[in-house]
Amino acid sequence: MNSRRAVGSLFASPWILTFLIFWLFPLLYSLYLGFTDYRLLRPSFHWVGFQNFAALFSDSAFTEALKNTFYFVLGTIPVTTIVALLVALLVEKQFAGRTIFRSGYFMPSITSMVVIALIFTNLYSRGGYIHILAQILGLGPPENGFLLSNKTALMAIMAMDIWMSVGYYMLLFLAGLKSIPEELYEAAVVAGAGRTRQFFSITLPLLKPVALFIVVINTIKSFQIFTEIFVMTGGKSGTSTAVYFIYETGLSRFEFGYASAAAYILFLIIAVFSLAQFGLFQQRSLQ
Repeated sequence: MNSRRAVGSLFASPWILTFLIFWLFPLLYSLYLGFTDYRLLRPSFHWVGFQNFAALFSDSAFTEALKNTFYFVLGTIPVTTIVALLVALLVEKQFAGRTIFRSGYFMPSITSMVVIALIFTNLYSRGGYIHILAQILGLGPPENGFLLSNKTALMAIMAMDIWMSVGYYMLLFLAGLKSIPEELYEAAVVAGAGRTRQFFSITLPLLKPVALFIVVINTIKSFQIFTEIFVMTGGKSGTSTAVYFIYETGLSRFEFGYASAAAYILFLIIAVFSLAQFGLFQQRSLQ
């Protein structure tokens, strides 16, 4: 028995070492740095306790970044989830060219984020197709483009993120729809239930586990929004987010202690949101 355990541990050792060196150690060390005034270009650093955490909440740049992050999360997740569900319901039905439509919706999800961000940067710019279309429709777009205006930059990035994400979550909803037994719908038809009643009494309740998974992973992804901001605006035009603030603080100003504290605040926020979503879905399931 001991020899089997030894052999098992030997085979698992590469993963264990990788986990300890590249995940657990950086995680714990960054927590330690959050309580220090460590700067990369300074040879020594000191323990400052909760000073970094307290300073962050009086730092207007960090509070603005957090506000933008919450705005992004709360503005994209409901829309993305609802649209993905509606698209999944549409493409689940049998019709000519269904595979093409499914592939078309899913394609943005497997395309490089940098590539899509660069394309939309051009579309949103002055003279870009979206900017010209808005002018034709009389919507009064910003003179210098959507990404150079504080009023529209973050919303423009949110719209792009929704467009890019819908296909992936549509695929997850499709998998959930396929797992629902057809006999339930047949019994509902016999009982005289219409399509609306079937959706709210059968489809929606049985899709709750899929919806929970989608909402949780989308929440985590949205709180960590960075690539779009980095490529499209560089944090300007009122688009700085929590992760971009951490990047700028740690890798531009080299204030690793301060950046680590900000990263752990974001980690706690994500954990609270995720646990709250699990609790909310479980409570509704019991009702």
